[in-house]
Amino acid sequence: MLKYFPKQKNIAILLVVFTFFSSYKPVEENERQKVQMLLVLNSLIQQHYAVPTIDDNFSAKVFDLYIKELDHSKRFLTQEDSVALSVYKNSLDNEIEKQQFEFFEKINAAYESKLKFLANSYKELLAQPFDFHVEESIQLDADKRPFAKDNNELKEQWRKYLKYQVMINYQTKIDIQDKAQMNADTSVKIKKHDVLERESREKVQKTYEDMFKRLMKETKDERFAEYINAIVHVFDPHSDYFPPKDKENFDIQLSGRLEGIGATLQEKDGYIKVTSIVPGSPSSKQGELKPEDLILKVAQGNDEPVDIVDMRLDNAVKLIRGKKGTTVKLTVKKPNGNIKVIAIVRDVVVMEESYAKSVIINDKKNKQKIGYINLPSFYVDFNNRNGRSCSEDIKKELIKLKEDNLDGVILDLRNNGGGSLQDVVTMGGFFIDKGPIVQVKGREAEPYVLEDDAQGTIYDGPLVILINQFSASASEILAAAMQDYKRAIIIGSTTSFGKGTVQRIFDLPSPQNVEAVGSIKVTTSKFYRINGGSTQLKGVSSDIVLPDIYKYLDLGEKEMDYALQWDQIRPATYSTWNKKPLNVEDIINKSKTRLEKNETFKHINSNAEYMKIKQNSTEHTLNLKQYKTEQHNNKKEEDRFKEEEKEIHGWNFEALKLDKPALVADSVKANRSTQYIKSLKKDAYIFEAIQVIKDIRKQ
Repeated sequence: MLKYFPKQKNIAILLVVFTFFSSYKPVEENERQKVQMLLVLNSLIQQHYAVPTIDDNFSAKVFDLYIKELDHSKRFLTQEDSVALSVYKNSLDNEIEKQQFEFFEKINAAYESKLKFLANSYKELLAQPFDFHVEESIQLDADKRPFAKDNNELKEQWRKYLKYQVMINYQTKIDIQDKAQMNADTSVKIKKHDVLERESREKVQKTYEDMFKRLMKETKDERFAEYINAIVHVFDPHSDYFPPKDKENFDIQLSGRLEGIGATLQEKDGYIKVTSIVPGSPSSKQGELKPEDLILKVAQGNDEPVDIVDMRLDNAVKLIRGKKGTTVKLTVKKPNGNIKVIAIVRDVVVMEESYAKSVIINDKKNKQKIGYINLPSFYVDFNNRNGRSCSEDIKKELIKLKEDNLDGVILDLRNNGGGSLQDVVTMGGFFIDKGPIVQVKGREAEPYVLEDDAQGTIYDGPLVILINQFSASASEILAAAMQDYKRAIIIGSTTSFGKGTVQRIFDLPSPQNVEAVGSIKVTTSKFYRINGGSTQLKGVSSDIVLPDIYKYLDLGEKEMDYALQWDQIRPATYSTWNKKPLNVEDIINKSKTRLEKNETFKHINSNAEYMKIKQNSTEHTLNLKQYKTEQHNNKKEEDRFKEEEKEIHGWNFEALKLDKPALVADSVKANRSTQYIKSLKKDAYIFEAIQVIKDIRKQ
């Protein structure tokens, strides 16, 4: 367990900070680095929720993490470099204390040396045709292979990697040509295979020319900022250091309109990963880009794609963003290993579609009418006191739904990544009489309770909440509170994401004669349920667990390096829902009986198992015939799963009584509503939630 109070060495670092600034004069590179390091550490030690002891163990974590972040794909450094650098593994804490950067200088020099070596090698490797008849393979998961022993073995790894890239491009060209011949399409010029192979090598060479130009432009200052972040990320994965130019790219807030594709991205192990899709955005409407997809390349319209593997997130985002009406083509690797090109027309993301919305579900079989509310995020306009907030919108939706004489409500928090804490508390009060919703604890302070103190409820009938692995933070707080009160049945994935920490951003002071140092995001507090358990790491466990396609994949907070641990504090004082107490065990058992016979969920589970198998299959053939067979089988499997996605009968959806006049008056809104309802008709999770509400009503 990390200690809350700084150890002696941490106090020594603070003393160094104050001594340094009292006598500060020079602005040389080394001194500028000292300023950055000391200011960041000062903020962390003063503000962070759980300050670790800065000792040899801390040093080893920084050492491993920086090497991983600098060369996550193991494409640049070698075992020789690793041995030479290992003398620093347990001494970085001493370097931090003494304001020395020997390790950084050594690893930076080794990295720059390898860049030059490889920049001179890849063209030589691409100069001659590859033999695709040879039976050899490449391991693409860096965690499953060691660093190359030396430069010769590194060059051999690059030969295989380049061959793999050329093979994919070559087979794509062959497929396009074969399809054109089959369809008598004269617009495609038919070429010999040796010409296609040469063109594929030329295309891959252009991709790597661009990549090495980009890598060579990276400055030592940029890599030093990454080194500081390796130190910061040992405190926890959600704390970050932002140099001045990176601050503007941090966490683009979705308030109003955002021009682009409407996807939230994260840099992870050298890849740009999609973490969420903005509802109503171009990505959402196009429908093929999904969370957990890895973006490998970005092309502007019909231009050549740019490889963004190993690219900084801010630079990748610049390529993906663009003006309304332009097309961006993303080469994406799916969790099942399939490579796909997705074309998205950029547009202005009008936030109207990302607000809470509701429909009426008419369950014909069980003769019940249910309100369905989808809440994509816990949004609030902090810049406008009279702006929209999710709690006010949910209140309005509940009031409108009550006009339709409901038998129950389904609140959908799937893929909801969180947001405004105060709105969570307010919203929780809509479903209980009054009482605590969440506890928040800082490093040294006693926990404080945020509670709903408004007497009465907006809605007091049967309630089901849907969650999944991407329901995080504020979503988890609301779901946890309703579960602790036994007010709602939680349906979804085994657990939610598990982010139970709070971050604040601090601007770092700039000493005299030093340019701006930047900002730091620091984890300052943790969330706790009213029952005393943290939502950190464990998330919220569903009462009724339903399989989904991500079921067997490693996701969530628990997969992050050095995530803060789960713990618990005293429970808050509260009484469970007594208007009509839920017999949760009985409801769970009835659901299990249904699920054993449900073919849709069997199909979903089968798909999830297949995705796990493909995710673990990271050894890839470099034999063209075998590669073609693999791709054919993958496509067949993907098509089979699509065919089995069917519309569920026995229910229908309609707009709320009070919303219908607006839809009649606006054909665009009416069309959007029709498309939205069409997608809901295939949603087996909503269908099971309807059955659960029936079970609640019968108790």
